Order: sequence, then C-alpha cells, then structure tokens
Amino acid sequence: MLALQDTTELDFKGKTIGRLGPLSYEAQRGMYLHPAYLVSLEREPLGVFDAYMWARELKGADGKRPGILESERWIEGYERLAEQAAALPDTRLVYVADREGDMIALPKRALELGTPVDWLVRSSHNRKLAVPDAPKLWEDVLGETPLGEIRFHLGARHGVKARDVTQALYAKRVALPCGKKGETIEVTCVIAREVDPPPGMKRVEWRLLTHRLAGTLEEVAELIDWYRAR
Repeated sequence: MLALQDTTELDFKGKTIGRLGPLSYEAQRGMYLHPAYLVSLEREPLGVFDAYMWARELKGADGKRPGILESERWIEGYERLAEQAAALPDTRLVYVADREGDMIALPKRALELGTPVDWLVRSSHNRKLAVPDAPKLWEDVLGETPLGEIRFHLGARHGVKARDVTQALYAKRVALPCGKKGETIEVTCVIAREVDPPPGMKRVEWRLLTHRLAGTLEEVAELIDWYRAR
C-alpha cells in the first residue's frame, strides 16, 4: 500500500470557532491537516490512515512564531506507519512524500526504527555528497548513463494541458552527510527527466530519494510509478 503524505489548510475565516490560528496569511484563521492517505498499487483508495492536525500560534513581537516545529509532521507520519507495519506483516507499506518531506531527519529516523516501512521522497535540496570534491547530488546522478526511458500520459493539471511524456531515468547510490561528526547515510537518488518536451512547455523532471536499492530500469520505473500515485 502507498501512504501518500501531504498537508492542506482548513480555512475557517469568519467562523465563530475558538482556538484557530493563522494560515498562509496572518489574517486567515483555521487549522492545518496532514493526513496519510492509503491507496493500492492499482490506485484503489483505501482511506485515511492517520491525520496530524495543529493550529499555528500568532507571531511574537520579534516576528518569530512559537509552538510546535511543523516539520515534525513528516517524521510522525512515518512513525505511525512504522507502528502499523508490525500489525501487517504480509503488507508492504510505502511512505510517499513531496518536497517538504526532504529532510535528513526522516531517513535517520527510519534507520533508527529498522526501516519497517519503505520511504520515497521527492528531493528538494541539491545536497553536497560525503565524497570530497564530488559534484553536488543532482549533477552527480545526471552524470550517470541513463538506464532507459519510460512513457506515460500526464493528465491536465493547474492550467497545463494533458500530454504524453517520455522520461530518461537515472539512478545512483550515494552517501549524504548526516550529522556533525562525519556521519553519513546511504540513499538512492533517482532522476526522471523529460526528453524533448514540447516547445514552450516546462520539462517534467522528478528527483526522488529512497532507502531502496534500485539499479535497473524496472526497479527505477516502479519507484516513478509509486510517486505518480500522488
């Protein structure tokens, strides 16, 4: 099962509800909801497994916002799935997150728990590698020979017309710095880069991180299919 993680706003501006907080704008009032939505590999919806909810505090005079560290929602989402994995020994759970989930604390926590749940996160940071004088992460992976290509139909979204997409797939196992004492953590970085996008259209390119070993076209294509479920 794929556990799709994301955050949405619950906007209750103008409603007489107590204990609300600001949203994207300080004048808005509402709460944030971060659910784990389960779907099968066939895209059959299985329901909401977990939901992390909170209301933001107002900013102080120093411009800083007190309260919880909001990035914790991504870590907690993985922890709740890890707890469930013990009760589902015959089910493979895959944690899937977008770019906000790209924090080194997530793979560290998964490793501490024994990685009971697969994780797949869209890369947001072009990190330095643990190898001296090496290119940064994305450039290093794109320096590899492509494993092959995949083709799929991309549906319309955000004012962009639907079209067929061909992507070249790259993958490399790398070590990322993890901590202040020379610690590292190994991950697989996958880059799916569109080949010859239509004129005037932005290239469809996804950069993904995972703990899984993926060195063949079939293995990497499976990861892309999981991410596309979002």
